[in-house]
Amino acid sequence: MSGQGVPGTASVDEPELAVPLEEALTAHFQRPCRIVALRRQPYVYSTSFLLEELDVRLQDGTRLHLLFKHLTRAGMLEGARTFKPAFLYDPLREIETYRSILLGEALGSPVCYGVLAGAGRYGLLLEKVSGRELYCVGDTAVWCEVARWLADMHDRFTGRVEELRRTHGRLLQYDAAFYRRWLDRAQASVGSTAGAEGRGPALDQVVAALQAALERLATTPTTFLHGELYASNILVAEEATRRRVCAVDWEMAGLGPGLLDVAALSSGWDDANRRAIAAAYWAALQHNPGWPPEEDEFMTLLDSASLCVAVQWLGWSPGWSPPPEHDRDWLGEAVLLAERLRP
Repeated sequence: MSGQGVPGTASVDEPELAVPLEEALTAHFQRPCRIVALRRQPYVYSTSFLLEELDVRLQDGTRLHLLFKHLTRAGMLEGARTFKPAFLYDPLREIETYRSILLGEALGSPVCYGVLAGAGRYGLLLEKVSGRELYCVGDTAVWCEVARWLADMHDRFTGRVEELRRTHGRLLQYDAAFYRRWLDRAQASVGSTAGAEGRGPALDQVVAALQAALERLATTPTTFLHGELYASNILVAEEATRRRVCAVDWEMAGLGPGLLDVAALSSGWDDANRRAIAAAYWAALQHNPGWPPEEDEFMTLLDSASLCVAVQWLGWSPGWSPPPEHDRDWLGEAVLLAERLRP
């Protein structure tokens, strides 16, 4: 999840960075790349990990503006080290996503110039994309364009799920077991929170609804997911011939129902705009026998996915509060969705 954060501890000093950076750029451009100047500074917007902005000048005069994303535990921001569930941490998941899954897909993702992986050091050297975070864009038409981009991404990978499952075992599995784990955490968290007497019965309403929601979602196609496709993790860049949609921060990449990404993307909007965004996604999908269903049924499935998203936020960590862009009454939202999904 993106946002302004307190920098963590840089896990790679400058001499250690310069050598693999030269090697990575040499491999990427397939020509010798000698660095003659390297300027680095903390990037004001960070994810769970420290980001550094790199200004690189090569011997041949080429200038590159890069981001170095630290993926070691030492490079985690303070809040993430304290509250991010340990079972989610796997630095190689995002590295493999950039290095092999996104590579060559022309999805607008940041160019990955190289990786640092080994000896307990992990990091990504990425293109610094100049664009606006989607949450700063008030035009719903742009959000609908992002939804159509998302439909294209999901369609591309739907037929390749077994291959991804076989070759990329680090991807998260967004299945029933995954969300039952979050529900268990949510129940434990509510029980340890002040005012739990009022929250416990409310969460009880969610339990049966979640089971039904998971059963509905199990009937939908599995595809490759971003996993945290919130507006803070999407950049929109106006380029010469197109508007580039650029999803960043693939730490939670996985396999599951595509509607989970749609639920994250459309979260926070009122019902009318949420439906418009989801309808744009629905219309852009490849329509085959059995999928997608009629639009009204599709919206019910989206409610099921949104319930899963709300439960995950509730189970994130005891004593944890979401960052401002995600700070909502997730329990109230889960209860509302449970009521809406009631037969």
